Amino acid sequence: MTSIPTIAPTTDLPVALPDGDGSTAPRPTVYIETYGCQMNVADSELMYGRLQASGYTPVDVPDGADVILVNTCAIRENAETRVIGRLGELRRFMKRDTIVGVTGCMAQRLGPRVLEQAKHVSIVVGPDGYRALPALLDGARRGEKFTATDFDLEEHYEDVVARRFEGVKAWIPVQRGCDYRCTYCIVPTTRGPERSRKLPDVVREVQQVVEQGLTEVVLLGQTVNSYHDGAHDFADLLRAVGAVDGLRRLRYTSPHPNDFSDRVVEAMATTPAVCEHVHLPMQSGSTAMLKRMLRRYTREDYLACVERLRAAIPGLAITTDIIVGFPAETDEEFADTLDLCRTVRFDDAFMFKFSPREGTPATRMPPEWTIPDDVVAARFDHLVQTVRGISREKNLARLGDRCEVLVEKVARDGELLQARSRDFRTVMVPADAARIGDYLTVQLTGTTGATFTGTPVTAAESDATDTVRPAPRAQLPTL
Repeated sequence: MTSIPTIAPTTDLPVALPDGDGSTAPRPTVYIETYGCQMNVADSELMYGRLQASGYTPVDVPDGADVILVNTCAIRENAETRVIGRLGELRRFMKRDTIVGVTGCMAQRLGPRVLEQAKHVSIVVGPDGYRALPALLDGARRGEKFTATDFDLEEHYEDVVARRFEGVKAWIPVQRGCDYRCTYCIVPTTRGPERSRKLPDVVREVQQVVEQGLTEVVLLGQTVNSYHDGAHDFADLLRAVGAVDGLRRLRYTSPHPNDFSDRVVEAMATTPAVCEHVHLPMQSGSTAMLKRMLRRYTREDYLACVERLRAAIPGLAITTDIIVGFPAETDEEFADTLDLCRTVRFDDAFMFKFSPREGTPATRMPPEWTIPDDVVAARFDHLVQTVRGISREKNLARLGDRCEVLVEKVARDGELLQARSRDFRTVMVPADAARIGDYLTVQLTGTTGATFTGTPVTAAESDATDTVRPAPRAQLPTL
């Protein structure tokens, strides 16, 4: 699964939540540091839930914690390198009996090699092993070391109550694993084959988070729009979740261009809660390059998908992922990527230099296909300038517009609040922190090119807001 541009939960910062059970008895403390995509954030929430139910108290700093877990990403080499370095840094926070564990995709990929590289690590647990965490930690206290990286194709953690720390939205996995075999991607190795949760289970979890006061939900999957539980497809899921009483915003990530059936596009267009934003990974604008990547669509297929989505959903914002320097990339193929960016006019993009991952087919391509680092760097800079330039043009054209935003958190400067529009624009708003979680109508008054500043408007003024498209509520599928 790819990451969304400018999204807050994809974080390299430690995240934790307060203990909420009111207990005053001494309890072991646990700190989890999360790296990577939104699926890892959701997994950290599951781990917190599993451990808190077993008597642990989550803490927001590693200093003196009884358990320190690092939830890892393996999508690029530098992510793993940073984790290894961070594991060394965490030594200074350990007490004599602190247990350190590595979880997530890097743990799944490297297994016992993590124990060899970081001698102070006691447990290594892949994404399907979190249910066993309390027992593994008990064993670690006896001086044992464990690696738990077997896949469990039935594991969806349905009975584990996640402890959510996002505050205003819920990340809800609906699918695990991936059956696509893109030649650059390690996800099938670290997450296993694709499997989907039952639709009623997803709806029940959404109802629970709405009852807790959250009004935005993000459905997660490696190729989320290929969801199918044996009886219901992704269109059914969108309609069912979108009909949950009290839910105001529904997002999902990340889809695959091949899996936007007519049913899915119609469900998006006729389910009012579905937001006007799609993160649609492109990776390359060259058909020849897409074939080497084994993306299973052509340049023309991708453009046709964009046109279908925009025709169905006026005002749709589209963001994407792009890889530069994939083996054998020619000047002409890179030019095709720039051209498709100009044609689609993406609202934003995550752009990456190709990173070979051990075990993927891309590492077995001929060595002479490797692109020199200076060429990759030059192409990357050109791509960033192109995409950011388009984004700035589009954002400047929005100045003066009014839109609804959900206030998410205090901005980094500590003075403004960070909010998000339905079409995924980041808007900085002058307001009191007590407004976090509120919906405001704002007028867009300025832009840095990437983010906006906005001024709240009064209730009377908000009648003129250019809000979301009108749409009838779709019929719920039979469960």
